[in-house]
Amino acid sequence: MRTVDEHLADCLSVVSPLPSVELRLLDALHRVLAEDVVSSVELPGFGNSSMDGYAVRLSDVASAAPGHPVTLPVAGDVTAGPTERTSLSPGTVTRIMTGAPVPTGADAVVPVEWTDGGATTVRITRAPAAGQFVRRAGEDVRTGATVLAAGTRLAPRHVALLAAVGRATVRVHPAPRVVVLSTGDELVPPGDDLPFGGVHDANGYGLVAAARDLGAVARHGGIVPDDPQALLRALWSVLGDADLVVTSGGVSAGTRDTVKAVLAGLGTVRFEKVAVQPGMPQGVGVLGPARTPVLTLPGNPVSSLVSFEIFVRPVLRTLAGEPAVAPPAVTAVAGASWSSPPGKRQFTRAVLTERPGDLPVVTPVGGQGAHLVAALAGATCLAVVPEEVTDVRPGHELACLLLDRGDR
Repeated sequence: MRTVDEHLADCLSVVSPLPSVELRLLDALHRVLAEDVVSSVELPGFGNSSMDGYAVRLSDVASAAPGHPVTLPVAGDVTAGPTERTSLSPGTVTRIMTGAPVPTGADAVVPVEWTDGGATTVRITRAPAAGQFVRRAGEDVRTGATVLAAGTRLAPRHVALLAAVGRATVRVHPAPRVVVLSTGDELVPPGDDLPFGGVHDANGYGLVAAARDLGAVARHGGIVPDDPQALLRALWSVLGDADLVVTSGGVSAGTRDTVKAVLAGLGTVRFEKVAVQPGMPQGVGVLGPARTPVLTLPGNPVSSLVSFEIFVRPVLRTLAGEPAVAPPAVTAVAGASWSSPPGKRQFTRAVLTERPGDLPVVTPVGGQGAHLVAALAGATCLAVVPEEVTDVRPGHELACLLLDRGDR
């Protein structure tokens, strides 16, 4: 039997980051950078005002105070936008707007609130410090500085920075294309009437949704009956459109576990028992001339979706160009007792309850049967019980994987 870490290593061994593509900025949102981005400009590109007010020489306004104002002529105006360079003569001020270039010779900006707002002459009632309210050229970004490193998943704030340094396009890893196939004679599409013995296809929809939530371009490849030829036809038909194929069902020891029977015979997919609960039967390998990666997951809905969190998520992160690191875990204390099978790593559906100033409390939700999908829907985390622990008691500290992280 393989450990969780060993099987995860097997899954990661069949994938590598997808070749990079050049995309325009807005199309690159949520993609992962395939290059370090080096700025060819300074930010700001010129010294500019952070306030509406007056550009001044300190020597002309040093004595300004509320009871002793200094009055000076306004030599001109400068506004934000393309303009000629200006200079400030001694004994004068220049009226300046936020973002406008500071004239040569000016030492600071006096906010309009410290003045009477005059247009031809201005009365200044407070002296600024040297450089006050002036944004210095290059104080944010220097020319030649690396502003974003390869491996960064681009959020809106990153797109804004790329635009600010003048990048119209950027090299990124594309979104992985994922095709999910649900297998089993018992499966019926949601919305169709259920015959006796039939079940709606929760796995297909849940896995596609999970992949899309991670940023993949995922689609449902359909429901495949427990027929070897139908399975092979379905697989070969999607290989050309997929960077990863995920199947659910048919990987255990039953007489109709077609996925295992068919793919094991091809010699490029191996099936293993993994020391995990839920989700013991797993398969991993490659298919077709392009050696398209395939992960075969168990058919029970909870096992399928928990397997996605443990094994498929790191694979998709790798394809997308991100490190396949485990998501950060929250440490919590058990609020109830429950058992865990010896030698297996248990991922317990649970809810976290925050406690100000203390560790949160984690409590199992519903039953832990692999078919209880409603219990999984009500969970906010998976409490990870190590292989050597068989009895969890109140107060035990556990690592908990958040199910709604929002971090892709």
